[in-house]
Amino acid sequence: MSLSYNFKVLGAAAVLGALMSVEGIAGTDTVIKVDGSSTMYPITEEGAKKFQATKKEAVKVSVGISGTGGGFTKFCRGEIDIVNASRPIQRAEMKACNKAGVQYVELPMAFDALTVVVNPKNTWSKTMTVTELKKMWEPAAQGKITKWSQVNPAWPDEKFNLYAAGPDSGTLDYFTQAIVGKAKSSRSDFTASEEDNNILMQNVANDKNALGFVGFGYYMQNQDKISAVAVDDGRNGGVIPSAETVEDGTYQPLSRPIFIYVNMKAAEKPELKEFVAFYMKNASALVRGFQYIPLPPRAYAANMEFFKTKRVGTVFDGYVPGGLTLDDLLRREARFYEN
Repeated sequence: MSLSYNFKVLGAAAVLGALMSVEGIAGTDTVIKVDGSSTMYPITEEGAKKFQATKKEAVKVSVGISGTGGGFTKFCRGEIDIVNASRPIQRAEMKACNKAGVQYVELPMAFDALTVVVNPKNTWSKTMTVTELKKMWEPAAQGKITKWSQVNPAWPDEKFNLYAAGPDSGTLDYFTQAIVGKAKSSRSDFTASEEDNNILMQNVANDKNALGFVGFGYYMQNQDKISAVAVDDGRNGGVIPSAETVEDGTYQPLSRPIFIYVNMKAAEKPELKEFVAFYMKNASALVRGFQYIPLPPRAYAANMEFFKTKRVGTVFDGYVPGGLTLDDLLRREARFYEN
């Protein structure tokens, strides 16, 4: 698969195929099993295909999509070797892994500009404040805040329609933490696309009154059909998501790191060690290929050091932070390693 991978193929058939592939090859010792985030899926899937090619298909890397929450459930049961995650591991998941004796290393892979998207015919909400977004998405809004004009009197007196991923989504967790102030705290009367971001894209593209949010890579692949909203956090005015605004820290509070977590017992397998090393060596190109923001080269070198020295645990203590910058992440990682 080339780096110009078309996100449109990640529909229901792709998800089903990915899941079936795990079942179909689970009986061999040369399988590396990965599952989790739909945001991280195309990056890891491309890395897996390239790695398999170098091994002449002697090693199989199966990559499924069950959402970050679903991936951690499998990971903490010891059912998979690596979990793709679009947020840090949470405390309940840490406890589940600890109870099952699953130790893990946390490896940040890229930064994402979580992107608020609307239909191109929407000419009124090109910029939205965090307060306005919260007013639309907080639990108290359910059944009460239903029209654009209730959010901002200058906007149309028309009903808006909200679109998001399902309850296992790390993207939903991160958005609600950053905007509402608590992960998983959201009104529930939105249309859930589960783990298929392309369905969400189609919904927004076909609905003038739609509003949703997706990973930056999915937006970039569909920007001819949908529009990005500039987000105003009260400090920098309305800021459009981009690699530049993530790197300079002005796109807030919806910048976020995305990760893989590796089961350290599984990492005793030579094939998995080779795959992680291959992934880190090629991470920057893989990440750029899907329009996400790569970390500095020193971050991937640090990841390999963490992996080799078995620096297990997380720098986030089970908390999903909002408004994290790239520099914040690198400082956290450095402090954890020094300790």
